Amino acid sequence: MAFNVKRINPLDLQPRKAVGVDLPFEGSAVFNSTYETKDALKANLINYFLTNKGERYLNPNFGSNIKSLLFENINRDQLDLVESTVEKDLTDFFPNIQPTLIQVASDPDTNAVIFFLRYSIRDTNVQDELAINFEQ
Repeated sequence: MAFNVKRINPLDLQPRKAVGVDLPFEGSAVFNSTYETKDALKANLINYFLTNKGERYLNPNFGSNIKSLLFENINRDQLDLVESTVEKDLTDFFPNIQPTLIQVASDPDTNAVIFFLRYSIRDTNVQDELAINFEQ
């Protein structure tokens, strides 16, 4: 009889050891820490999608440039381009993420782009989702 073994990242075996920085930066000591790799990975994804290319010092290729779409004419072709770009960027910068659903929608009245990502972390049973609303 087969059964599914829960895989745990070795960093998660030390519960008092921080593995990342949580967003937003509003803690009692400037920022809060994350203590599980799934939380650190989610904070890293948010940081990536809210950063424009060229904005990160010494790493000009880091970032998604989704915010730049707020100044473009938003149509279905543009949203499809965002989806394919996000999928490529996840492959390049987050190889341990397996996207299961990527949805990009727009609200032309408010000039907003709504981004939704459902993903699983490779070699684990962890699944999570992320939703970001880009508004001008």
